[in-house]
Amino acid sequence: PGGAERPLLSQLFQPLNLQGGGEAGWDGRAGEPTCRSQKLMLQGGLIHPSSPGCYYYMPPAVRAMEKLIRVTDEEMRAVGGQKLNMPCLSSAELWRASGRWDRMGPELFRLADRHGKGYCLGPTHEEAVTELVAAQSNLSYKQLPLRLYQITRKFRDEPKPRFGLLRSREFYMKDMYTFDASEEAARQTYDLVCDAYRSLFDRLGLPFIKVRAATGSIGGTVSHEFQLPAGVGEDRLVVCPDGHFAANVETLNGEQTSCPTCGEKLAQTRGIEVGHTFYLGTKYSSVSNAIFYSPENKPQLAEMGCYGLGITRILAASIEVLSTEDSIRWPSLIAPYQLCFIPPKRGSKEEEEGAALLERVYDDLAEALPHLAGDSVLDDRTQLTIGKRLKDANKLGYPYVVIAGKRVCEDPPVFEVWHQNTGQVLFLTKEGVIELLSKVQVP
Repeated sequence: PGGAERPLLSQLFQPLNLQGGGEAGWDGRAGEPTCRSQKLMLQGGLIHPSSPGCYYYMPPAVRAMEKLIRVTDEEMRAVGGQKLNMPCLSSAELWRASGRWDRMGPELFRLADRHGKGYCLGPTHEEAVTELVAAQSNLSYKQLPLRLYQITRKFRDEPKPRFGLLRSREFYMKDMYTFDASEEAARQTYDLVCDAYRSLFDRLGLPFIKVRAATGSIGGTVSHEFQLPAGVGEDRLVVCPDGHFAANVETLNGEQTSCPTCGEKLAQTRGIEVGHTFYLGTKYSSVSNAIFYSPENKPQLAEMGCYGLGITRILAASIEVLSTEDSIRWPSLIAPYQLCFIPPKRGSKEEEEGAALLERVYDDLAEALPHLAGDSVLDDRTQLTIGKRLKDANKLGYPYVVIAGKRVCEDPPVFEVWHQNTGQVLFLTKEGVIELLSKVQVP
């Protein structure tokens, strides 16, 4: 690996403003409420504001998002998901047929083409996917269950976009739509996808709660949300302290204050919704006539479910719940870069030897653990002290920081390694560094 592939911090398009205080209107629109993740993502050069509720995702944020998408793809493939891609532009006729053109109201971005034909920018794709499946004229029960999903941009004309990527008007979502031959099979699919969501959040190390939820504008008869408890969350939840029951307050009738299973008093908390699952039955398949042929060769309506994961919202929400007030902490699996190398300060007595040794560690690491080669950044701002660069690395939340400090002149040379998520500081030889990092997972 030559020097060309080595990402240098000074070359990254990541405009840092790490001195930025917590002043309001940080994103250039004074008076808009902000939250920790929004402030940290702006300061760390992860996002840049465009129009209200729309953001540029800067290269490090895109790296994190692509990793999250890879993990999501793994979990969806494990439950038989097939990935496709549907148009963002969806015809008004489709939405009128389901009744949602009127029911969605002003949240739907609507536009007309030059021929005066109406469209919306899809916030979700139940109508589109059902039309697609209905167009397959000889679908057999042998081809079911069908589990189709996409990870694409969605649009919602939020009245008050706020909190950065937590409530924006343009965002990435993973939406899966399932087609089964019977209600029983559809409910098995429902449980299977819920388990895949659990697995995803467990792998990310995010403390989620699965709660009973309202079906809202999507409809159906059974619905759950996956919530990350957070003070800034917009959903009010009630939770049984012993884990028997959890619900969004919207679903409670009247003043339900105790657990229906054990009678314990329900605790109140707030959450950020990061996933939502719906059992739809034939609500959409009956409109588009999405049928399959049974073993007796009789046409039957497919039983459907739909399942959303807020990809960009998970990025922001994980920073919201894992970070400190001024330092980003990522789920290790999806950090933009796993590793930051800090060479000695320019003009220090360790400069020459330390820089060369650090390059050698980098090259040996790239050879021993090739998957980490592109996952490391060298902080080449050697005009700054090691302490200043370490402080910045801490704020940016690299899971590991490897420093060529005072002890690189020892024999054998010793590097200082910070493991940010545990707060450990280790002093290791080159071989020790490589062994430590061999445990790091990159999706």
